[in-house]
Amino acid sequence: MRIGSHFINPPVVLAPMAGVTDKPFRQLCKRLGAGLAVSEMTTADPRLWMTRKSLHRMDHTGEPDPVSVQIAGYDPTMLAEAARYNVDHGAQIVDINMGCPAKKVCNVWSGSALLQDEALVARILAAVVNAVEVPVTLKIRTGWNRENRNGVRIARVAEDAGITALAVHGRTRADLYEGEAEYDTIAAIKAAIRIPVFANGDIDTPERARHVLDYTKADAVMIGRAAQGRPWIFREIAHYLATGGKLAAPDPIEVRDILLGHLDDLYAFYGEPQGVRIARKHLGWYAKDRPENAAFRAVVNRAESAGEQVRLTREYFDALAADAAGEFAAAA
Repeated sequence: MRIGSHFINPPVVLAPMAGVTDKPFRQLCKRLGAGLAVSEMTTADPRLWMTRKSLHRMDHTGEPDPVSVQIAGYDPTMLAEAARYNVDHGAQIVDINMGCPAKKVCNVWSGSALLQDEALVARILAAVVNAVEVPVTLKIRTGWNRENRNGVRIARVAEDAGITALAVHGRTRADLYEGEAEYDTIAAIKAAIRIPVFANGDIDTPERARHVLDYTKADAVMIGRAAQGRPWIFREIAHYLATGGKLAAPDPIEVRDILLGHLDDLYAFYGEPQGVRIARKHLGWYAKDRPENAAFRAVVNRAESAGEQVRLTREYFDALAADAAGEFAAAA
């Protein structure tokens, strides 16, 4: 599938997630098979562009093409300027956030709160599309709440405004991340418009990805929380979609090497103190499915230096590889 001139292959996309899809994680997911990785949302407020957080979020140096940057806000003029600013700083695709359900975002009339005002949605989309030469995409939910699933109307507004691709999370804003995603609305949206549609929500296995694509007729799947601690899910899904076969799960040594590389990238990107703090949540996610997770988390969270964090991580996965994880947990 294409977004403007960009060929997205495989059709498996990393969803934008605040505090997660920073440059080190996007690069890792691309190396492990993601056809596109969307940045965590950047604010449209120019007063915040020079903060340390924003500067990190807008850093795309060395990132593989295409670079997709998500912007968030409520004012059409401000969002248009934010789009121009991000394109000047490396964005090749601009994505507009109308899907985030967080209260702090919705309370300032951004994210999925915008779905309540279809006229404002139209003004925002037109302003951003007209402001930049690069493709503009949009991420939404199925509606504000279950009584107001207006995703199909929003999708038609988006297509009319010149949006080049639409990602749809199969929940309303009121659902947050509770319950199960529903795909009927995504299927209805795909049937109503001609632009590419990404299906998002609860896609956590290759089989689920195949089912959702078949059911909705969407052009691609977008993976969010299922990639946390499991970035190889992209190659697993891509392989299954292409061949119908399943890849073997990575063994502890491969997981160790993936994780150690990720840690090195975090330290290099953020500096050691901040990188160590950010790495803690990733370490927890990597070990979440293992019975020794509690012991591992307790040990690694005490690490105050990059060297200690790397050593403990290496020891943990080496012990798993040697079938000695129980001894490691006891020693912790």
